Amino acid sequence: MFFGYTKSHVQAELFCIAFLLTFVFPLSAFAETAVEIINKVQSNLNGKTAVMNLSMVVKGKRATRTMKMKSYSCGDDKSFIQILYPGKDRGITFLKIDNSMWQYVPRIEKIIKIPASMMLQSWMGSDFTNDDLVKTNSLTDDYTKQLLAEIDQEYQVELLPTEEAAVVWGRIVMGVSKQFYLPTTVLYYDEDDTLIRKMIYTDVQPFGEKYYPTKWLMLPQEPEKIGKETMVEISNAVFDEDISESYFTKRALKRYSN
Repeated sequence: MFFGYTKSHVQAELFCIAFLLTFVFPLSAFAETAVEIINKVQSNLNGKTAVMNLSMVVKGKRATRTMKMKSYSCGDDKSFIQILYPGKDRGITFLKIDNSMWQYVPRIEKIIKIPASMMLQSWMGSDFTNDDLVKTNSLTDDYTKQLLAEIDQEYQVELLPTEEAAVVWGRIVMGVSKQFYLPTTVLYYDEDDTLIRKMIYTDVQPFGEKYYPTKWLMLPQEPEKIGKETMVEISNAVFDEDISESYFTKRALKRYSN
């Protein structure tokens, strides 16, 4: 007995305290775990540097077309993309530095800055946008994180934009592989909580010491776009090796066009 309290009273109070702690603190506990998960995902997807050979197959309701390209990136701040195929698009280049993006079109021999008003426009007719390439919003900086669920092989994390973040999406729900800490599915919702698109990552392969998803399937979910899809497939990738800074200047757009 503790100062007039019976053992049953003490047990009851301990239960109440445990219940209150569970009720009051779960979001902060989940958020800390979710932050760690997303940080690992960002690190595994971006790496210090990456050079990749990619193909992109865009399936519309009436036609399918294929593009091949090579990309160079340094963290999530700098990237350069060169279109290799088809012939009519060969030599088109894109440069991203921080939140700015430029395009060079050999046919008109002109460098074009992509304005902010066009960041949500389709990139090269695909289901990806210019904003996807520029990654103007950072999952680590612009979103709060909450662990929604944990199953045998996967976490589910919800990301909500912070009040000051200028981001496109009202909510993102990401499935994350426990084995690789890479995304498996990503659901993108608008401000009205309507599902706009779904990204599926599959076929994780080793590239040196790094594992990476080599197939990315983007599926639009808006009624008028159902039936369309864009598949990106990575055939080769080299991570964390030095890349010449010459790729990340405006002069590179024309210099590496051919």
